Amino acid sequence: MWRRWGSSLVLGSCMALGAVAASHAQTVELAGIKYETTEQVAGQKLQLNGAGIRYKAIFKVYAAALYLPTKMGTPEAVYGATGSPRRIHITMLRDIDGNELGKLFTQGMEKNSPRDVFAKSINGTIKMADLFSKRKKLATGESFSVDWIPGTGTVISVNGKPELEPIKEPEFYTALMSIWLGPSPADTQLKDALLGKARAARGGDS
Repeated sequence: MWRRWGSSLVLGSCMALGAVAASHAQTVELAGIKYETTEQVAGQKLQLNGAGIRYKAIFKVYAAALYLPTKMGTPEAVYGATGSPRRIHITMLRDIDGNELGKLFTQGMEKNSPRDVFAKSINGTIKMADLFSKRKKLATGESFSVDWIPGTGTVISVNGKPELEPIKEPEFYTALMSIWLGPSPADTQLKDALLGKARAARGGDS
């Protein structure tokens, strides 16, 4: 079924939790997945900027949450915050083929990144694609996070465990984030959700 979705997985619709309305709550719940409203990354407290559910047709694919040091409403602000930790956390809501996921992420990065940025991210992109390929699949309930840590680089963790040596090039993190925040994002509603902009829920593609 995953291959039948093809490259359109990185496109589609999502249910958005924009500005995280329950700002005083300790957690925010999406499709049974609870996200803390704050996270600690590299000793710094980050706040939930926005979260949403990624759909393909009527199927829930994954829930995603973006954590930043302060509220940010534009991709440029997120990309430019290299002096502070950042995190995107994704939890699978259905089984996904790891090799296909790696390919789709690579395609999304190339599509959304300036040529010079993507060129500098190729080393990290190959490592990431190889990581997902070796895992064969990500099962429902499994999760992965991508952290930017100043002075260290990008740390990719699967189910809470770091899986690669840090990828030092900042261009890699920017290119990876462009999958969701770039000019041709995975989904415009999910982009708005992660940037804290509320959008109406949509159950399928138009």
